[in-house]
Amino acid sequence: MSDTHNGAHPRVNDRRRFNMDGNPRTQDGSQEQPHPAEQVDSKQEQAAEASTSEGAGPRQEAPAVDAERQRLEAELDASRRRVDELARAYQALDRDREEFKQRLSRERERMIDVERGNVAGALLEAIDELDRCLSMSGQGANSALGQGVKMIRDGLLSKVQGLGIERLQVVGQPFDPNTAEAADMEITTQPEEDQQVVAEVRAGYRMKDRVIRPARVKVAKYVAPAQA
Repeated sequence: MSDTHNGAHPRVNDRRRFNMDGNPRTQDGSQEQPHPAEQVDSKQEQAAEASTSEGAGPRQEAPAVDAERQRLEAELDASRRRVDELARAYQALDRDREEFKQRLSRERERMIDVERGNVAGALLEAIDELDRCLSMSGQGANSALGQGVKMIRDGLLSKVQGLGIERLQVVGQPFDPNTAEAADMEITTQPEEDQQVVAEVRAGYRMKDRVIRPARVKVAKYVAPAQA
C-alpha cells in the first residue's frame, strides 16, 4: 500500500535552489544551514550596511552642505560690502565733480567781472573828465555846450551801468574807508556832522558787491567853538 493510503504525507521534491528566505538548498531539497560564524558575520555586515545607509550618509553630507552655505554667505556679504564701497566712492566723485563745476563757474564769473572792471576803467576816467568840465563851467552848464557835455556824460554813465556798475552814493553818509578815501577835511561846529562826507572829489563805483574804485571825498571834523 502506498504512503498515501497508510496515512503518511506525500513527499514533494522541491527543485528550487533557494528557499523562501533566500538560503541555498542542498541537492536533496533540504535547506542548507550556514555556519554559525557566517551567520554572525552576515548579520554584522547587514547591520553595518543599514547603519551606513541610514545614519552615516546624512551625518557625512550635512557638514559639507553647511560649509558650502557658509562660503556662499561669506561671498554674498563681501559682494554687498564691495557694492556699498563703490556706491560711496561714486557719490563722493559726483560731489567732487559738482564742487569743481561750481568753483570753475565762480572763477569764470570773477574773471568776467575783472575784465568788465578793466573795460569800465577807461569809461570812468572819461566820465570824471566830463564831471570836472561841468563843475568848472558854472553857469555855462546850462548853455548849449554844457547841455551837450552833460548828454555825453549821461550816455557814458548809462553804458557803465549796463555793465553792472553803479555809482556810490557817499555824500551825507558817515565816512566808510571801505568805499571812500578821505582827500580833504572840513571843520564843522555841528557835532552830528562829525565824520560825515560833505563833498565828493571823485566819484566811486561798485560792481555787484565789490568796490572797483573808491570815492575821493571831503570829510567833516567837529571842533567845539571857542568860548568867549
